[in-house]
Amino acid sequence: MYNWRKMTAEQKANLLSLRKSQNLPWHSPPHKDGGSSRFHITASCFEHKNLIGENPQRIDIFATTLVELFLTGSNDLIAWCVLPNHYHMLVKTDNILLLLKNLGRLHGKTSFLWNGEDNQRGRKVWCNSLETAIKSTSHYYSTINYIHNNPTHHGYVKRWDEWPFGNAKDYLDAIGIDKAAEMFKQYPISGYGEDWDPPKM
Repeated sequence: MYNWRKMTAEQKANLLSLRKSQNLPWHSPPHKDGGSSRFHITASCFEHKNLIGENPQRIDIFATTLVELFLTGSNDLIAWCVLPNHYHMLVKTDNILLLLKNLGRLHGKTSFLWNGEDNQRGRKVWCNSLETAIKSTSHYYSTINYIHNNPTHHGYVKRWDEWPFGNAKDYLDAIGIDKAAEMFKQYPISGYGEDWDPPKM
């Protein structure tokens, strides 16, 4: 998601030319309907600004609304977390394109609402969402670990079950701390997400 900013002008021109020739979106990831499958879906606020977490009420309402959208629009919501500037969802769905369409509508509604609340009409709120199909058992469990560990990774809390805007606590309650620790060792997250996480300041 952030590679564009690292490219030279020549690299950007070459990439745009390639995307045009393949009839792909110029500045957003292509979305493919792969049938019933599991997907890791992530989206961030533009320039990773803390727009979701502008205040506790906003992040609480958004997290509730987002979870409702995924519960009604997918076969299973497996793991999720909402942070002040981005979110991660692991879902099983047989209609990823419809789910992404509804997600785009939510992004549009929240953009309008938040820009009105912040007196920032015209401000870009969201980057495009990105979905990644789960490729293997290892990828699946590493994704679960990555999502539940994300609030800890970004320094918001010290323990998974301390972050209120996610389902890590439910996960730990279901399988137990010892089993979760074993799974974290067996399916490590080293290097996971480096392509979309911004460099730490």
